[in-house]
Amino acid sequence: MKYLAIQTVAFDVGEETTQLQALGPELGAVASFVGQMRNSNTDEGREAVIAMTLEHYPGMAEKAIGKIIDKAFERWPLLGVRVIHRVGRLLPGDPIVYVGVASSHRTEAFQACEFIMDFLKTAAPFWKKEELAGKRERWVEARESDTSKLGEWK
Repeated sequence: MKYLAIQTVAFDVGEETTQLQALGPELGAVASFVGQMRNSNTDEGREAVIAMTLEHYPGMAEKAIGKIIDKAFERWPLLGVRVIHRVGRLLPGDPIVYVGVASSHRTEAFQACEFIMDFLKTAAPFWKKEELAGKRERWVEARESDTSKLGEWK
């Protein structure tokens, strides 16, 4: 089972996890990750972030994320994956992304969840603009630490 959504509305973590837990008797593990918007950018000296707007190119983003999910299914014996990524204007504390992975064993579920999230963070076509105090704005650049993490999966 593969599920992918890009949406403006918040998601229900419990409901998303319940969908994975219902996959059948061979299910042994569900691993999930929820990313939330912080109120500061730690790479910029803890500068206050008031809001963030996430943009995407419809069609392109879904295709790129679909390929990431397919790669996870090729690498591990998975029973299901659910990925939800929000776009639009978000406030500190708002959930941004949900990645849930179901497998017969925990190791595969953990590894696939981390793999998908690492690729989402760097390879999915999303653009982030932060709103800062004083009515300033800036586009968020990719972090070198996120990009270098991908090398571990090659």
